[in-house]
Amino acid sequence: MITETLHIKNMLCSCCLRLIKFEFEHVGIQIDTIRQGVAEISFDSKKNSFKQIEEILKRNGMSLIKTREQKIVEKIKIAVVELIHHSNNIDSVIKKSEYLVEKLGMSYQQLSKMFSKHEDITLERYTILNKIERIKELIDQEEFTLSEIAYIMDYSSVQYLSNQFKKETGISVSDYKKSDKSIKRSLDNLLNV
Repeated sequence: MITETLHIKNMLCSCCLRLIKFEFEHVGIQIDTIRQGVAEISFDSKKNSFKQIEEILKRNGMSLIKTREQKIVEKIKIAVVELIHHSNNIDSVIKKSEYLVEKLGMSYQQLSKMFSKHEDITLERYTILNKIERIKELIDQEEFTLSEIAYIMDYSSVQYLSNQFKKETGISVSDYKKSDKSIKRSLDNLLNV
């Protein structure tokens, strides 16, 4: 048995974790541990290969990460998702730049430059796209007013949130509320703009 730690690009949400776990186990690859961006696996090299692993990942919109910088970029994406989608940011607004600097131990400028070098969009744009998806979720939950959502998502005003929402989605917040919600995007697909 071979044991490996795989660093995986675009494995950002719980659905991705379940999918990869299922796909690997289906072909006899044992998952020892799995979390966003990382899977520790064991497999029989007579039955499975790295080529097969790469094909499974590619088929599901993911790939192996091989360089140090790519690993950092993936950690940036995971940190953005954690901050925007999983933090309870209601009582104290956490600034994204401060969070990323503290989480990754590099300056925001370094992180931003590295992100842009390896992805087709800027870190700022990636953050905005995540915020828009989170706003959609919060609107759908019907638990908060738009003013509360603006505060939670660190917008200075409802107007600023509304303008950015329309710019990114092509429809207003009120039209979104009336829509069938088909303009939602999965977190692992945000980079494919």
